Amino acid sequence: MSETVGTISELSRFPVKSMQGELLDVAQVTEGGVLGDRAYALVEVDTGKVLSGKTPRLGTQLLGCRAAFVASPRLGDELPPVRITLPAGKSVTSDSHDGDATLSKFLGREVTLQRAAPDDFTIDWYHPDIEDVDPEGRDTVTEMKLGAALFAEAGVPSLIPAGSFLDLFPVSVLTTSTLAQFQSFRRESRFDERRFRMNVVVETGDDGFVENGWLGRTLELGGTVRLTVFIPDARCVMTTLAQDDLPQDNDILRTLAQHNRHDVGDGRLRPCAGVYAIVEATGTTQQGDRVALA
Repeated sequence: MSETVGTISELSRFPVKSMQGELLDVAQVTEGGVLGDRAYALVEVDTGKVLSGKTPRLGTQLLGCRAAFVASPRLGDELPPVRITLPAGKSVTSDSHDGDATLSKFLGREVTLQRAAPDDFTIDWYHPDIEDVDPEGRDTVTEMKLGAALFAEAGVPSLIPAGSFLDLFPVSVLTTSTLAQFQSFRRESRFDERRFRMNVVVETGDDGFVENGWLGRTLELGGTVRLTVFIPDARCVMTTLAQDDLPQDNDILRTLAQHNRHDVGDGRLRPCAGVYAIVEATGTTQQGDRVALA
């Protein structure tokens, strides 16, 4: 028997890594995650690194851009082009002849928009000067492998497809209860779901960090999609960055570090919000669907 734990209040995909994405009424969930999620990323020509929001200046620039497919992706078809709208309103598409030049000028570095992650998927990761946030240090930048490259470095099978720009896992899930819990700890901040960039937000009636109790269990979305909740979702400086009407706010991450730190597999405690999941059964889900725990 499964137990109803809530309903889907939001579904999202982010066609270009670290840019704002699209709210969806309906999502096709594949083994690799929500169809079209993190399908593209910008790669710096000089270094070969994937550009990520995990450094403050670059992250703020990327979050100022919005990415959306020009048509709805369809399972089994080639993905349609993606349109990127810059903060000033100018837009380019992934199939336009001047796309890379326009994006390079905006970012102040030469970049290319790529459809598949390099074999050596590496980013720059800023570790903020906030107590108990990051075991790697404070106020430092390190290089970090992500995606299939990280799993290869660890010598274990990858949980995401080769070439994917996802960080680690196919699907991310967050509850409204967790957002409300953080908000109760710090009223002055705005714990808006946009800061956390989740695929699925579940509206629940319970209090506290509800999804922390889902680890290792099966989450059913609607009638067909089933996820295995794998690990807490460790958070980074990107949650603190300004976007749209949300201000830059280091207290977002500081509050996570004070109230919800977990071991995410390396023996070190990290600030978390939400959970990562792998896909056990593919299918379609939509806003308002029942979410059940088996």
